[in-house]
Amino acid sequence: MQLRLAALAFAAAACAAPLAHAADVEVVRAARLLDVATGKYLDNPQVVVTDGRITAVGKAGDAVPAGATLVDLPGATLLPGLIDMHVHLDSLAEIGGYNSLQYSDAFWSVVQTRNAKVTLEAGFTTVRNVGSAQFDDVGLREAIDEGYVPGPRIVSAAYAIGATGGHCDSTFFPPSMDEKSPYTVDSPDEGRKRVRELKKYGARVIKICATGGVFSRGNEPGQQQLSLAEMQAIVDEAHMAGLKVAAHAHGAPGIRDAVRAGVDTIEHASLVDDEGIKLAVQKGAYFSMDIYNTDYTQAEGARNGVLEDNLRKDRDIGEVQRENFRKALKAGVKMVYGTDAGVYPHGQNAKQFAVMVRYGATPLQAIQSATITAAAALGQEKDVGQVAVGRYGDMIAVAGDPLGDVTTLEKPVFVMKGGAVVKRP
Repeated sequence: MQLRLAALAFAAAACAAPLAHAADVEVVRAARLLDVATGKYLDNPQVVVTDGRITAVGKAGDAVPAGATLVDLPGATLLPGLIDMHVHLDSLAEIGGYNSLQYSDAFWSVVQTRNAKVTLEAGFTTVRNVGSAQFDDVGLREAIDEGYVPGPRIVSAAYAIGATGGHCDSTFFPPSMDEKSPYTVDSPDEGRKRVRELKKYGARVIKICATGGVFSRGNEPGQQQLSLAEMQAIVDEAHMAGLKVAAHAHGAPGIRDAVRAGVDTIEHASLVDDEGIKLAVQKGAYFSMDIYNTDYTQAEGARNGVLEDNLRKDRDIGEVQRENFRKALKAGVKMVYGTDAGVYPHGQNAKQFAVMVRYGATPLQAIQSATITAAAALGQEKDVGQVAVGRYGDMIAVAGDPLGDVTTLEKPVFVMKGGAVVKRP
């Protein structure tokens, strides 16, 4: 009797035990694979992705795991999934100026899901969203991570921190409307508190506005708006919490103080001077220079409702920024790929590659800015930025040679994120 009971108990336990998980395996083959670290091609690559991570990088003809799904991309070039370090997914370039007031606050949290989808389909499998309202990007990141909506991996900043009346504040309305950002600071201690609050509510990077901006009102891009002491307090607090800091900084004085404060990435860097470039090289700060979007804003901005004063500032700094990109790159500043998507339409992120090459970058440097260099700036070298064992199965393929023609990156024929095929020929 005891033996029968023991046997029944064993059988019941066996039935209750979870079944072993069958690994989800994809095998991707192409004509060539670009090693973004060296600029060399591997012919006839075969990449194995198991449960979302790359487990082997070999050549066609190597053994294929049993039950694997095979993806063949004849004639195509395989690269890592691209990274855009400066986007605003809850913004629409097509709705500028006061035209945005025709829509409810919740409208922007909904359209960001469409923006995330087209960004991913354009080959950008990771983005850094540097500023949104209502913690939109935090909610979007959570929905994407849980599989409810498609989109790239998001490093979310939530609200940007700025000075009262500065670029990151609300400056388009009269006092009677009492419009203001909830994340302005006017002292070092306020800066520390805002960092703690943002981390509490889901920020994965801290964004500050060190200078005036192009698409705000009542300030000029060159004007510094946060003091060195305020920036130092914010950076110290963020770094203590394990968060990196991105600084919107157009003007030379603000750029210099942001680098001195220990900011990790300088956004725009339009009016940087020689001292600022030298400091960035010495301190190891990255520049994220959005040198494409002026083409769009000058062509379409007025039609979209952008105010003339904003377009005037855009014209004033556009070509200066591009020449300073050339100068900073030549001096050895580390460049990451940041486009300010949302100022121009989402999904067109790859159009900046050609502009970078036009202003002095080699095709490989431009590609590295959106892969290994961006991954290093994020502190995610072990996860993204290369097609290598251990990284996420984030890959794109293009029909052609991106080192010969970077515009091929504007039309990827294949996109994979975490082993899941997003787009195929």
